[in-house]
Amino acid sequence: MGDGFPLIDIVLFAMVAAFLFLRLRSVLGRRTGQERQRPNPFVPEQRPDQQPNGRERTDVVRPLPIMRPEPPRPQPDLKASATPLATGLAEIKLADPNFHEDSFLAGARVAFEMIVEAYARGDLAALRPLLADDVYEKFAGAIRSRESAGETLETTLSGIRILDVVEARMEGRVAVVTVKFVSDQINLLRDRAGTVLDGDPAKPVEVVDLWTFSRHTRGRDPNWTLIATRTPN
Repeated sequence: MGDGFPLIDIVLFAMVAAFLFLRLRSVLGRRTGQERQRPNPFVPEQRPDQQPNGRERTDVVRPLPIMRPEPPRPQPDLKASATPLATGLAEIKLADPNFHEDSFLAGARVAFEMIVEAYARGDLAALRPLLADDVYEKFAGAIRSRESAGETLETTLSGIRILDVVEARMEGRVAVVTVKFVSDQINLLRDRAGTVLDGDPAKPVEVVDLWTFSRHTRGRDPNWTLIATRTPN
């Protein structure tokens, strides 16, 4: 009798467990109609504009994308940003398409050398076609004054170290360009006896000149004329 009691307990426990399993199975396996169907991760999701076979539907109206106009971008003010020199050079190029700054400076160098040397020699014939009337009169007056005093001028141009356009503009149809020359020169002023009155033959001096040239852009003469000379303040 003592050994049979535990056996009866085991049988009772087994019956209770079987009863509970059947109750849970009847509850968990029943659908109430409120269950949410889970998508199959192995089947691609069908978009509203697709047919079940995956093809695009032609009866679906798709909204057009909204094209918002871009705000206008501010345009740079070229006149405000350009320097007077750049503006002047651009105006000259518009009036004379053959104008090139490098070519002009090369010609200005040659003219500078010719005028400086002709002035030292007192060669008015060489100066005449290169100078405007008023500039020529000033050069000629200085040469005549020197000759009347019995003085001579010897100029040696050692080199031009700086040659730059510093001003440019249009005056009607006349182009006006100012060039800065920085040169090393030896200028010896001698009296009738050849005695040096001014200058040192062993020491070149730096000379800074601002020369202004002009040319009529519609004229046939391609040469520029020296219309003004000055030194920086």
